[in-house]
Amino acid sequence: MSVSDDVVVDFWANGFGMRVRIALEEKGIIYEYKEEDLRIAHRSKLVLEMNPVRKSVPILIHKGKPVCDSAVILEFIDETWEGDSFPRLLPEDTFERALTRFWVHFIDNNLFSTQTKFLKSKGEAKEEGKNELIADLKLLEGFLGDKLYFGGNKFGFLDIAFIPFSSMFDGYESHGNFKLEVECPKLAAWVKRCLARESVSKVLPNPVEMYELHKKWYGIE
Repeated sequence: MSVSDDVVVDFWANGFGMRVRIALEEKGIIYEYKEEDLRIAHRSKLVLEMNPVRKSVPILIHKGKPVCDSAVILEFIDETWEGDSFPRLLPEDTFERALTRFWVHFIDNNLFSTQTKFLKSKGEAKEEGKNELIADLKLLEGFLGDKLYFGGNKFGFLDIAFIPFSSMFDGYESHGNFKLEVECPKLAAWVKRCLARESVSKVLPNPVEMYELHKKWYGIE
């Protein structure tokens, strides 16, 4: 497969896009990466053509055809590269697949909003935002339980969907003055296991740089 067969259009600090690259790395797929400016006024012609509805990234361009929305892209990757030569990302069991999709939806629609609210908060609202964030993280930790990964002994779909958020965990601690290892020790241990994987470590950005960028985005002093 040539490099041009698969192109990931994204921004380096976009956690949703990190998912796509980790999944491709797990599958062993060669891809080209194109960096995109997240500012709406600076959307490239490529993004406007490939994702005219949302005009956003990430976008996976597979053989000239775009696939958009990170969760959709993950499923596309899993279905496109399947068989004995490629690791399966979604569980085989239909109930486990449903649970996986549920928790990815929770991350995208609950945790992400809670994170944004927390990072934008100041004064008394910061404590409330921190408590809400920790509560969301504890729910995910509860589902993880004593398993090595969210799918059991194998690194999989939900791990890929969630691990990019860990690049902001240092930022959570700095902004909220708490320690993840104290509040969610099993989750903290899971992060270390994931970071030991080459597919994760080569994609996730420096957490200090991530927090510095978010400080600018949200006006954090």
